[in-house]
Amino acid sequence: MSFLSSSPAPHQHSQRNVAQMMRDVLLAMFPVSLMLCWTYGWGVLLNILFAASCCWLLEAAALKIRGRNLQPWLTDGSAPLTGVLLALALPPLTPWWLIVIASLFAIVFAKHLYGGLGYNLFNPAMAGYAVLLISFPAYMAWWPDLSAGSSLNDTLHYFLYGTAAADALSGATPLDALQTGLKQMQTLPELVANGTLATAGSAEWVWINLAAIAGGLFLLMRRTITWQIPAGVILGLTLSALIAWIGDAAVNPSPWLQLVSGGTMIGVFFIATDPVSSASTPKGKLIYGAGIGLLTYVIRTWGAYPDGFAFAVLLMNLAVPLIDRYTRPTLYGQVQ
Repeated sequence: MSFLSSSPAPHQHSQRNVAQMMRDVLLAMFPVSLMLCWTYGWGVLLNILFAASCCWLLEAAALKIRGRNLQPWLTDGSAPLTGVLLALALPPLTPWWLIVIASLFAIVFAKHLYGGLGYNLFNPAMAGYAVLLISFPAYMAWWPDLSAGSSLNDTLHYFLYGTAAADALSGATPLDALQTGLKQMQTLPELVANGTLATAGSAEWVWINLAAIAGGLFLLMRRTITWQIPAGVILGLTLSALIAWIGDAAVNPSPWLQLVSGGTMIGVFFIATDPVSSASTPKGKLIYGAGIGLLTYVIRTWGAYPDGFAFAVLLMNLAVPLIDRYTRPTLYGQVQ
């Protein structure tokens, strides 16, 4: 008697393997990485290089401790990809030890304690990022002031010592400025009139999100990802924001502002579409994506964190087994 062997996700229905798929994602992330480096300076590049290296080394250590062969797992690209995703979510002014903590939690706790690639319940990069958001909120608010700029020396000083060499280094993102202003009982027209959103770099973040969309379209053309999850996230976030905006446009950001502020499109195309921790059925992917969009809006509007994408993804990761169970397509010849 022979038995069919099976393996966990990600499953590729083509000649491409997991390593090729990871390379596609890394290549697709180049435009948005370049745009972030252009906007926020050396800190982004430093985060990317250090986080990718940390994740790769921790992957090797975890495989060694578990008694697993280093190949092909160490060269499949999944660990560096986790590091790059984590780095793009972090502020450009992040001390090195926070990156080590986030990488450790992402690779060891969120990935290898579940069995490694294909077995993890949560998105590793978002798990590591959420740990820093909850444990070190003050450090996670350090973004360079675009009006002042930051030199390589200032960035290295903060990276090594965790203290700013200049007071002008601390800035805010559009979502930070928006949430702070609304909590101070200011209206959106007032925030626009006094230049608060412009100072936070709202125009720059539009270009960052457009660069992420370009990379996402590349992945769709390559069929590395499918359209259902991105469409579900955009639809869930847009409809939620549209209903509130129609109700009171003075205190509720428009759907456009929700979609192009922060790293929304990075999350839509590169984080929500993780093949392991996301839903696997066509209908389930739409539900999964819509849930992320809705939860992102809820956390942004009523939560304590300006951008709730990471928590929305982790919460929907918990719902994936249930979603897949009830959205399985009917097999040919099977009675529904």
